Amino acid sequence: MILQISVPKDKASLEVIHKYGPCSQLHQENNVDHAQDIHLQDQARVNWINSHRPKKSTATAPANDTIYEQDATTLPAKTGAVIGSGDYIVKVGLGTPKEDLSLIFDTGSDLTWTQCQPCDGHCYKQSEAIFDPSKSTSYATVSCTSTECSQLKSSTGTAACSRTASTCTYDEGYGDGSYTEGYFAKETLTLESDEINNFLFGCGQNNGGLFRGAAGLLGLGRNKISIVEQAAQKYNRLFSYCLPATTSSSGYLTFGNSGGGGSVQYTPLLTPSGGLSSFYVLNLVGISVGGRRLEIPATAFQSGTVIDSGTVISRLPPAVYDALRTEFRKDMSRYPLVSGDRLLDTCYDFSGSANGTVEIPNITFLFGGGTSVDLGPENTLFGVSNPQRFCLAFAGNDKDDDIAIFGNVQQLTFQVVYDVGAARLGFAPGGCN
Repeated sequence: MILQISVPKDKASLEVIHKYGPCSQLHQENNVDHAQDIHLQDQARVNWINSHRPKKSTATAPANDTIYEQDATTLPAKTGAVIGSGDYIVKVGLGTPKEDLSLIFDTGSDLTWTQCQPCDGHCYKQSEAIFDPSKSTSYATVSCTSTECSQLKSSTGTAACSRTASTCTYDEGYGDGSYTEGYFAKETLTLESDEINNFLFGCGQNNGGLFRGAAGLLGLGRNKISIVEQAAQKYNRLFSYCLPATTSSSGYLTFGNSGGGGSVQYTPLLTPSGGLSSFYVLNLVGISVGGRRLEIPATAFQSGTVIDSGTVISRLPPAVYDALRTEFRKDMSRYPLVSGDRLLDTCYDFSGSANGTVEIPNITFLFGGGTSVDLGPENTLFGVSNPQRFCLAFAGNDKDDDIAIFGNVQQLTFQVVYDVGAARLGFAPGGCN
C-alpha cells in the first residue's frame, strides 16, 4: 500500500493505496506470482516473528486492565488483494529541502530507514530517486558515544562504530532475507506539512531483498527509536489505520487523534517480554464460528498473540486451526472443496453458485476486556488465481508453542487504533468509510 499524507494540527493523516494497485507508483512492477509471494514472504515473516519469542510466557497484562473509551485517529487508505509481507506503504518527506519517499510501514519494526547515496555497498532499484544526504541542510550523523546510539543498540542490538570515524552504524536483517546497513543519523521528517526535527533514522548504504521499489521502511514498533516513540510528545503515542479491501478503494494511516469515538472496542495491550519487545501483543481468549465457540484448550494461546501489519494470513496454534477448519468446513459443506496449496488448505470454487451468492459462516475473534471482532467475507476468504478459487484465510502454526498472529487480511476495512500511551488497542468496523 502507498500512503499519501494530509496533516491537520497535531494529527498526520496518510492515504493508503495498495502497493500494486492502479494508483501506486510501483504498479508497473507487479510481475510476480501473488500466491508465490505469500508462500515465500509470509512464512518467512512468521518464522522471523517466532524467532523472537521468549522461552517462557510472552507477555504480561498491564497493572491497570481498566479500559477507557477514547477517540481514535484514522487515515484514508487504498488497498486490494493483499500479497506478501510489507504491502502497505506511506509516502513521507525527508531532508531540507524534502525529498518524497515511499516507505513500507511495519508494526513489528522500530528502525525507520531509507536507501542513501552514495550507496557504498549496494542499493536496489526504487521508484523515487535515492535520498542524497549531502543535499540536505538538516542531515547530521550520530556519534557512537551518544545516547541516541545507545537507544539504537537497546532497540535493535546492532549498533556499532564505523571503521573510519566515530559514527554510529546499524545492521538490520529481516525474516525474508532482506537487509539494510548504514549510518544512524538525524534528519527532518515531514508528514505533509508537519515536520519532526532531529528524527533518528537509518541511512542505508548496503541494502537488498524483497522491498519491490519501496525506498525503505517506517518503523511503528514499541521501542525508543520507532516513530511512535520519537513523535510521542506531538501525537501522544497514538496512531491508527484502515487497510482497504480492494485496489480501487481507500484507507488511511493517522498519527494523533482522529476522533473514532464510541464505536471503537478496546482490548488491553500486553507488555511484551524478551525478543518480542517491538511487537504489539494481545490477549486472544477464544474464537467462534457460526456463533459456536470453538472447544479449544485453555492453554492454546499461552505463547501470546501478535497483531502484525506485515503478516498477510493469520496464524493459529495447530489445535486451534484444526478446530476452526473443521467447523468452517461443516458450515460450508454445500460447496465442494477444491485443491489448496501448502499454505491455504481449505479452498472452494464458487463459479457455479446460484445467482452468484455464497453464504459463509461468521467468524468472531474474542479478545481480553470483552472485545469481540466480527470478521467479514473480506477477512475470511482469500482469493487465489490459477485456477481461480477462494480459500479460508487462516493457517496453522508448525508448533504448539509458536506465536499466534492476527494478520492484515483479518484487519481489512477495520479501523485499528494503537493507543500505546493508554496500553490498549481498538477495533471499529467500517473504518475505511
